[in-house]
Amino acid sequence: MQADGLWSIGELAERAQVTVKTVRFYSDRGLLPEAGRSGGGHRRYGPEALDRIRVIRSLRALDLAVPEVERALDRDEALEHVLAGRLREVEEELAGLRWREASLRLLAQSPPEERAERLLLLGAVGLPPGTDAVVRFWRRVLPVRLPPRLASRVLDAVVPPLPADPGPEQVLAFARLHALVRDPRLDRVPALRPGPPLPGETYRPTVLYEGLEEAYGLAGAETRGGRPPEGGGALDCFVTAYATALGTRDSPDFRRRLVELLAREDGPVMSRYWKLALPLFRSDEPALGQLHYGLVLALRADSAATA
Repeated sequence: MQADGLWSIGELAERAQVTVKTVRFYSDRGLLPEAGRSGGGHRRYGPEALDRIRVIRSLRALDLAVPEVERALDRDEALEHVLAGRLREVEEELAGLRWREASLRLLAQSPPEERAERLLLLGAVGLPPGTDAVVRFWRRVLPVRLPPRLASRVLDAVVPPLPADPGPEQVLAFARLHALVRDPRLDRVPALRPGPPLPGETYRPTVLYEGLEEAYGLAGAETRGGRPPEGGGALDCFVTAYATALGTRDSPDFRRRLVELLAREDGPVMSRYWKLALPLFRSDEPALGQLHYGLVLALRADSAATA
């Protein structure tokens, strides 16, 4: 240290336990405050430069790139933004590792005769996986005239959230679900092409889906209360949603026709979809598919009783 209490670039590097090249690099990028210059024009540094190097090293140890460090040192708000962004990246990396671990466990535990098929299924799914293909599947199924906010709520209810720490069975379920929604043969399934539920009748999709949203809410409350959906309450709301959307009224005859309609809508594709999707939903909260099929069963029982 010179008489003025300042350090040369070599002295600062020694105190910070970094190379002179590192100090010069940070200085050239404007990250280190200079306290002055020597008579020969050499940079001089004070204790604040040593503190800054220690902060930079801490941020770099968190795997922040130099441009991110520059933004973080600009002001406190920038530091919060940079740290939040890096935290999201780390969470995504961890999720990818957990899905990769579960995928490896799945393959290791699979019978040899099933391993090749499962390997191909997993190869079609990214890590961490995304639900874009599932969303596209539902956007094709849902009526195009649904208001955006309503369509968004429907998608939130039918697209399974991906667990951050999946088990092998959940990885397999999602891989099969992903293959199902991307199957090109779905283009030939009439029930998956939007259209009026009953030919020749008025169909107001917004009225239907808003009514179904209310019916599923009631059914969920009944299910959480330990009561399966049955006559009255959620079932009446469920039937009324279809009747109102089709410009008619609830009646025994309409309920019998609705049983036939739902049998066409809830074909093998949708049944398989919900079978594969259910393991991905929270186990302590009934999924929409469970609520829907519970109401369908209640409707069938009600129609059979009044036949």
